[in-house]
Amino acid sequence: MNSEKSENEEVNSMTDEMSNEMSMDETDFEAALENYLHSDFGEIEDGSIINGTVVKIGDEHILVDVNFKSEGQIPTDEFKDRDGNVTVNVGDKVDVFVVHKDDMEGTIALSHRRAKRMKVLDELEALQEQEKNVKGTIIQRIKGGYTVEIQGIEAFLPGSHVDLRPVPDMDALVNQEFEFRILKINRKRSNVIVSRRVILEEEREKQREKLLETLEEGQVLSGKVKNITEYGVFVDLGGLDGLLHITDMSWKRIKHPKEMVQMGDTLELKVLNYDREAQKVSLGMKQLIPNPWDGIAEKYPPEQKFTGKVTNIVDYGAFVELEPGVEGLVHISEMSWTRKLRHPSQMVHVGDEVEVVILSVDADRKRISLGMKQVRPNPWDLVYEKYPEGTILEAPIKNITDFGIFIGIEEGIDGLIHVSDLSWTKKIHHPGELYNVGDTIQAKVLTVDKENEKFTLGVKQLSEDPWSQIPQMFPEGTTVSGTITNITDFGLFVEVQEGIEGLVHLSELSPKKVKSPSELYEVGQEVTAKVIRVSADERRLGLSIKAHLEEEERKRSQEQRGKGLPPTGSNLGDLIRQKLEDEESSSDDE
Repeated sequence: MNSEKSENEEVNSMTDEMSNEMSMDETDFEAALENYLHSDFGEIEDGSIINGTVVKIGDEHILVDVNFKSEGQIPTDEFKDRDGNVTVNVGDKVDVFVVHKDDMEGTIALSHRRAKRMKVLDELEALQEQEKNVKGTIIQRIKGGYTVEIQGIEAFLPGSHVDLRPVPDMDALVNQEFEFRILKINRKRSNVIVSRRVILEEEREKQREKLLETLEEGQVLSGKVKNITEYGVFVDLGGLDGLLHITDMSWKRIKHPKEMVQMGDTLELKVLNYDREAQKVSLGMKQLIPNPWDGIAEKYPPEQKFTGKVTNIVDYGAFVELEPGVEGLVHISEMSWTRKLRHPSQMVHVGDEVEVVILSVDADRKRISLGMKQVRPNPWDLVYEKYPEGTILEAPIKNITDFGIFIGIEEGIDGLIHVSDLSWTKKIHHPGELYNVGDTIQAKVLTVDKENEKFTLGVKQLSEDPWSQIPQMFPEGTTVSGTITNITDFGLFVEVQEGIEGLVHLSELSPKKVKSPSELYEVGQEVTAKVIRVSADERRLGLSIKAHLEEEERKRSQEQRGKGLPPTGSNLGDLIRQKLEDEESSSDDE
């Protein structure tokens, strides 16, 4: 009774104090008093979750009545959504977590957020035990992975558990909802770790088993590009990867698979080969469309003209696409009749529209030979008809080299006058001694070889070869006079007529033995000699000064004998020496 009386006195005291601060409805006061008197505070324990009523909402705190001596204060932020809006009203029932209560002082610390988290953790543990999935939304990207909101609490999604393979754009997953599997729950730290990859692996395995049951060669199915290499594309068929080789992607030639597909693309493909034991699948994309090479020979007959686009240029030519999947090669030698090309880029560029002629078609090897120059007449055919051998023409000098002169005949066609065809008789060391670039020169057509594309001319052929008359003009035994033009170790060159030289060999210089021609003669000196050999074909004229001197000596001896005079001087000695030699010769014969 005394205890009850003291409690009533305490209540009366509190009631008096409250009546001084604020007015209260009599009914509300009686309800509060009844609740206070009959509350069982012993049921509230630290770490438990209890139900309370929101009694006041402030800017920083919200008061929740849990039938304790005093209301608990909970930060307002625990009741706000992501947009900052308070999600409760006065009078709402809410679950709260008892952080700490002090019976002596009558205070209690509560947390709505922890209560909510604890209840969710209970549910998640049940899902973890049953290996069931839970939906969640990725709310932000953090170091090592993502933060995922699951039933109002935050969980951690490691980056390695986002997908089956690395995600190219990790930010693209933010704000997207997925299903997750609970990997681990730490109640002490209130940590939850989830995985999306586990679910995808299970789905992949189911798809794989289903695929293996039905997969067969010739089947058409869909797959997603998983990886791209230089030699092909790996495609995820749903639990099983297949290889799409670069040669099976298109009927036309491509340099890299990225020209046709990108990561993540969904492709329709045909199963070309399936090795069940090794579980290897070869796929084809071009096999789903007609082969453009079927009937190619009838479609592109030889010598017919077509228009195509240059798709690739290499050192030896250019590839021209006649239609999708069909390309032909224009070899560099088939690009121009007249230009000597060092590289095909001097004639065409990638993307150019060009007119070509079909040269040959090899359907088995899928090769077509094309020509660009054949679109127009061969200028060498025109030149061959226009300039037959023997034609005399005038043309400008375009270039001078050590070996001859090039003159312009027609556009792109030059003729060569070799240095040996400039003069019958003159020794020309370099054509530049006589001509300059730009000079107009007259020449005679010698040959037109259209197969080898060679055009030769001559200047000396405009006049008769003087050597053709030399055998008649200077027969053997004829005495000629001339000027020494050159002295060598083996003899003298003597000009007997303009441009005509004869050779006096060392042995034909004198009746006496001569060691060097320069001992007796000099350039520019006039000499007389006898013709001992002549050949127009070999363009050779052999002379002998010794023969001429001996003939002159015989003539003088004959004149002396005709006058009845004995030989004198050296002539007498020569006769005696000759006689002695004759006698010795006759004795040797005996």
